[in-house]
Amino acid sequence: MSAALEVKTPAELAAQPQEYQDAVAKILISHAINELYGAQVFDEPAVAYAPTPYWKWLTCRVAMEEYGHHVRFFNLGREIGIPEEKMIPDRTAKRPLSIFETPLTSWEEFCVIKLLGDMAEILQVEDLLHCTYVPLRNAGRATMPEERFHAKFGEDSVGELVKTPAGKAKVQAAIDTIWPTLPSFFGRSKSKNNALFIKWGIKQRTNEEMRADYVERAKALVAKFDLTLPELPAEALA
Repeated sequence: MSAALEVKTPAELAAQPQEYQDAVAKILISHAINELYGAQVFDEPAVAYAPTPYWKWLTCRVAMEEYGHHVRFFNLGREIGIPEEKMIPDRTAKRPLSIFETPLTSWEEFCVIKLLGDMAEILQVEDLLHCTYVPLRNAGRATMPEERFHAKFGEDSVGELVKTPAGKAKVQAAIDTIWPTLPSFFGRSKSKNNALFIKWGIKQRTNEEMRADYVERAKALVAKFDLTLPELPAEALA
């Protein structure tokens, strides 16, 4: 059904089945809420934790771009008639991802969030790059280079921290705290919403496939720094 579908404008979207319109709206609302929430609870507070002017500068850039991602998806949502309050975290009943419920307490935690959390963001954006709703596809393509920069920021900052035994121990402790919250980026297995996204070509892979890919990529990444991932509870993979 989705192979030949290509919806280029909000007007064309309005002519599509309601199920397709609702699926596009759900994706836009999720991205708008989580990009803003992440910028507010992690990226902006991290500026104060950054140890030098250089890292404060780069962290400011990350925060600016994350707020920009919210604006990008927020504006797409407004174009298709999504009420603004549905895309603002403190004005909607929709809960953000569970990772955002853990308050940031250190520079090491922020660096780990960029290292591993933004890898999850990259996988999510990858899945939009061939989306049948062209404005959402284009938003993914515009967002991807910035997400890759954020992940590279995580690699570079963690690489600096692990140069000392004390720094490496703090990074490992941060991984132990944060890693169990990260697989929730990909939603629950056998998700009805995910099935609709795939049906209409809005997303390409199941939540299970994306989560398994993510776990393997994350294992390989932390191994580069002689770090490890703690075992995940069964519910984190469900």
